[in-house]
Amino acid sequence: MAICSRDSVVAALRELQDPWLEDSLLKVAEIESLNITDDGLWLTLALQYACDGGQEQLVRLVQDKLKTLTGPAPVAVTFTTQVAPAPRQSDEPGLKAVKNIVAVASGKGGVGKSTTAVNLALALSAEGARVGILDADIYGPSIGKMLGVEDGERPGVDEVGGQQYFKPVEALGLQANSMAFLVTEQTPVVWRGPMASGALLQMLNQTLWGELDYLVVDMPPGTGDIQLTLAQKVPVAGSVIVTTPQDLALLDARKGIEMFNKVNVPVLGVVENMAVHVCSNCGHSEHLFGEGGGSRMADEYKTPLLGALPLSMSIRQHADAGLPTVAAFKGDSAKDSAETQLYLDMARRTAAQLAARNRDSAPAPTITISDD
Repeated sequence: MAICSRDSVVAALRELQDPWLEDSLLKVAEIESLNITDDGLWLTLALQYACDGGQEQLVRLVQDKLKTLTGPAPVAVTFTTQVAPAPRQSDEPGLKAVKNIVAVASGKGGVGKSTTAVNLALALSAEGARVGILDADIYGPSIGKMLGVEDGERPGVDEVGGQQYFKPVEALGLQANSMAFLVTEQTPVVWRGPMASGALLQMLNQTLWGELDYLVVDMPPGTGDIQLTLAQKVPVAGSVIVTTPQDLALLDARKGIEMFNKVNVPVLGVVENMAVHVCSNCGHSEHLFGEGGGSRMADEYKTPLLGALPLSMSIRQHADAGLPTVAAFKGDSAKDSAETQLYLDMARRTAAQLAARNRDSAPAPTITISDD
């Protein structure tokens, strides 16, 4: 006789909150296998977002919950990862293998959007996902420098079906493309909006991205031609809005949220950058740009606060050195930093929100009835 029923297990899992989604675990996980006997319970869950570093915590949460059903009998829990693809996929040959396109945007410059985008991409990669990054800031590309790509390195070119495509540059485990790879540091891009928008679409669609779970797009600041072109002509699965707590930055960040809402691109959440400064000498904390602005804006738009990141010299130094914070401490627990953990948590929350939205937006199965 089984120690508990399948229905009771499903009900318990439905009650259990995923710590990064902050909602039912079964919104972002599916039961892959479940075996219940009088000797114990064996469960495998397929998690639909990248979370390798958090699986041990998830296993403990599930085991503790299910032990309330099984008593002293053993409970074995394992997780696999099957990143859920967005319901809308691109027909462009270069993007066919990309499951999710995530835009990282801000209403204004100077809020640390590119640093956030590159660390988000690296954190998703550290969590076990296959990740690419596109620097869509045509006028001020910076991702190449942040990834340590030498000036003068160019993407390769390959031919598919008589059409030539860029081959992304491999850097720090990411597939990357940027206008910075096509011009020199001393060459300004002096283009009108339509030309810049066309260049973005070419880089996005005519790059042979490999099998990617996530393609992070570092958007230029503002809500102009380039942003609208991407939102309207590319199947963006979700967007992340980066702001500082400062009132002026929040005004512009709201415009970014409104833009994505108007073009029906889900806003996955808000990242509050430069939220607090901690003095490296005395440890005193000070909110230089205001306090809690990002969380208030997230509450206003009923969207999650994905992370609150500090104004930190080390984050800037790592980015300038071509080895962003997440890459600098990846795989070295002895040197792990508080900033790295903040980025990893931000990535898990972003990926969990995306997985839940993908599941909610997936088309209902079609039921066909025929006479045999």
